[in-house]
This record gives sequence, C-alpha cells and structure tokens, in this order.
Amino acid sequence: MDHSADKNNINSMETTSSDLVRRVLRKRPSDMHKGHAGRVLIIAGQVGMAGAAVLSARGTLYSGAGLVKISAPEEIFDILQISVPEAMCIGRKGFASGSAGYDWSAYDAIAIGPGLGTGREQTALLRKVLGEFDGPVIIDADGLNCLCTDLSMLQSRTAVTVITPHPGEADRLLKAAGLPGYDKQDREGTAQRLLELMEREGSGQGESIVLLKGEGTLILASPEDGAQPKGYVNATGNPGMATGGSGDVLTGVIVSLLAQVHAGAKANAREKTERFMNATYVEAVACAAYLHGLAGDLAAANIGQYGMTSADIADAISSAINEVTGF
Repeated sequence: MDHSADKNNINSMETTSSDLVRRVLRKRPSDMHKGHAGRVLIIAGQVGMAGAAVLSARGTLYSGAGLVKISAPEEIFDILQISVPEAMCIGRKGFASGSAGYDWSAYDAIAIGPGLGTGREQTALLRKVLGEFDGPVIIDADGLNCLCTDLSMLQSRTAVTVITPHPGEADRLLKAAGLPGYDKQDREGTAQRLLELMEREGSGQGESIVLLKGEGTLILASPEDGAQPKGYVNATGNPGMATGGSGDVLTGVIVSLLAQVHAGAKANAREKTERFMNATYVEAVACAAYLHGLAGDLAAANIGQYGMTSADIADAISSAINEVTGF
C-alpha cells in the first residue's frame, strides 16, 4: 500500500501520555499467572556482547513479562544466568542450519538483534524467525543490519513486525531498498518511507510498525484499509539516555508489552472476558516508548544525566509503571 501521495496523513500524530499508559496497562486479576503475562524469547548476545542480552532481558522482566528465555551462545550462559537469574537460557547452535529448532508455540513474542552480530548464521536465524513464527516480532540493532542484506525476508511475515532503527540504521535500511535515506529535517517523512519499505517488501498479511529513535521518537503503524497510518510522537526522555545499551532496554520493554497484548488477547478470547490486557500492538509500542523515556527521566532526576547508564534506565522501568498506574 503506497501512502507517498498523501504526505499529510501523519501530521496529526498523537503525543504519548500517561493516559495512553493507563489505557494499555490494566490492574492484574487476582488469578493471573505467568502465562497470562506473556512468554518472551530474546535472541541476542554473542561473546563480547552479553550485556545487550542482559539489558534486553531486564527491560522485558521489569515491564511485566511473565516468562523470559534468552537464546544465546552457550559461552555466555554464565554471564546471563548471574546477571538475570529470572531468565532461562537456551543455545542457538545448529538452529539456523535446521539441525536444531525452537518450539514457536511456547512464545507470545520474539525480539531479535541486540548484540547478535552479523553474518550468514545470524541472517539465516533472522530469516527462520520471520518465516516460521506467527506472533509479534521486533527487529533491532544487528537484526536490522542483517535485514538490510535481504529485505525479501519480510515477505514471509503474516503477523505484526516491529522495526526500531536509530537514524544510522534507518539510513541503511532505506538505501538498501533504493529509497532516499534518513532526513533529520523530515523525520516524519523518514518514518513514512520506512513503513512503505515494510509494506512493499512484506506480504501485506501482517501489521507493520516503525519506531524511529531520536529526539521525539516516532511510532508509525500500517493503517486499516482506507484509513490513515496511526502515529505517535513520544514525549518523554532526556539526553542522558544517549548511552550504550539504552536501545536494548527499549527492545525489552517493547517485546514485553507485545507479548502481554498477545497473551491477553488469547486469554480474553478463551475465557470470553476482557479482564486481561486489551490493547492494539501500536498502542503497546507507543506505551513502551513512553515508559522507557519516563524511566530515563526518573533516573536522571535521581542521579543526573551525565553519569546515567542503561542499567539505571532498566532499573527505573518498574518505578515508571508504578508512577503512572499506581501498580
């Protein structure tokens, strides 16, 4: 679907707010169990980049996911299990070649890319995830770099796909598709082109969502037939968040809320109720951006912007949720 002729259709973007968070996050029923809270697989990390997987997992857990597994090289299992004891670890040796595999039905959402590395094995792994998993997938960091080598991987998607590029990654994706690159003076136009890229390369059967990082993070989702793209601009965050690993934490928060929406929809349908999370995927992504930025604001208020690290942001996610919702 080509929206390029209607450039003004995203000019009325909604600003993220505490009201959005309260719409998305609900007080949990007393009989809730971890399955209702979403089961997440994070495919991240390599030797020398274990921290990316750690930070993503912390962001996922601290924003409410019920169960988290990290798929990583076995050489870094010790680091992961000590740093995030709540998460389980599974190896990925042989997965891309087909000699080993995952039970996709065990997950409500998957994140792939932080600290993953690039190369044939990682690209094959991304292709397998996009082709075989029929739930929400978020692609970040090295996952986006792998995607640049073969955009046709998106053709196999039948479910929601989220990309979260920073300006450099956005530029590489757009140029790989033969489109004009990142334009700092027209970030909305850049987000629009990224969405067009996903719709052009994809099968058209799954929802596409773009989160373009930077000051005033933009979130844009493919529209319903005949409607305008749904867009948000984020209102939280500060320059202290310009620190290594901040994006990994955001990936964790996004995949957590995607999983909770997915699991909530299944539970609501099964029980013929609306007791569990009942939001759209783009609302979940926008909510994640708001909470991530608010966590950064809380961390900055506590210790200042200069010395703030991504671990401080992750540690403040739960407080951000509590500040807005009271639970």
